[in-house]
Amino acid sequence: MLVSVIDCGLGIIMEKIIMEHGSGGRATGELIREIFESQFNSDVLSEMEDAAVVPGNGTIAMTTDSFVVTPLEFPGGDIGRLCICGTVNDLCMRGAIPKYITCGFILEEGADVETLRRIVKSMAETATEAGVKIVAGDTKVIEGNGGIYVNTAGVGFVPAGVDIKAKNAKAGDVIIVSGNVGDHHATVLSQRMGIKNSIVSDNAPLQEMVGKLVENKIPVHVLRDVTRGGLATVLKELALASGLCFDIHQDKLPVDPQVQSFAGLLGLDPLYMGNEGKLVAIVPKEFAPQAVEIIRNCKYGENACMIGVVNTPESEAETGALIMKTEIGGRRFLDILQGEGLPRIC
Repeated sequence: MLVSVIDCGLGIIMEKIIMEHGSGGRATGELIREIFESQFNSDVLSEMEDAAVVPGNGTIAMTTDSFVVTPLEFPGGDIGRLCICGTVNDLCMRGAIPKYITCGFILEEGADVETLRRIVKSMAETATEAGVKIVAGDTKVIEGNGGIYVNTAGVGFVPAGVDIKAKNAKAGDVIIVSGNVGDHHATVLSQRMGIKNSIVSDNAPLQEMVGKLVENKIPVHVLRDVTRGGLATVLKELALASGLCFDIHQDKLPVDPQVQSFAGLLGLDPLYMGNEGKLVAIVPKEFAPQAVEIIRNCKYGENACMIGVVNTPESEAETGALIMKTEIGGRRFLDILQGEGLPRIC
């Protein structure tokens, strides 16, 4: 029988997760202290109460998400970094300042403890980078084959006067994307297929660029992070929410040449490939150049660019439409992704 836990009198040395780690007893306590508390280093979390009590203000944003990506670790990140970035970015898209995160782990029996340790360390480092505090958590162990899954919830404070939401887009607004699209999708798929390249996931926290836009009083109408479904799906959803027509230009779309080649090889469209560190910002035309400059001067925003405009529909067919002007001068109506682009990408 495989020995997964050794009690040497100086604490439990763990190699693999076993059912005992979910018992609520000594092994659970060791797991929490050795893996989670030691990395997250949060005074609130260390109180080990049933709920965290934290300072707040009048208007808050809340979000929750679950992460099931495979592989657990990939070039540019892992499920730990991914879950913090995803939660932080969801809060940022409403203009909120992310503050607190909770995390729940579902560990399958046989999960490698050293892998878990690296993931938790990555979470802690990313939380520090994003300026958030992990204040509560939970762990459950189930039968299985060594999988690790994470659920998060996040809370952020919305500054007074900030009102950013999908239906706020107005005719004449400019559509900005914060950088190259498709990197995360290409990275995960490369790992699964055993294709060697130098593509790296873009998973990143975007609180700096959103914070700078708000601080500089850019009247941002809409923010949305570009995740599953890709840029086209996000823009089409926003067009439908506003009832306006979104026009974008194919020759302005930022795509890394290696990702473009990878996509072409597999018959994929970068417009529908997932990302984990990019956002769309829709702002009034007169503020667009300043907004692009602000984003470019932020970490992870160096390739930001204007890709299109929001227009008043000229026909019923253009109401809620996303239309791309192609490089040869044609017009392509884009829709929401149909089917599953790539399962377990986040």
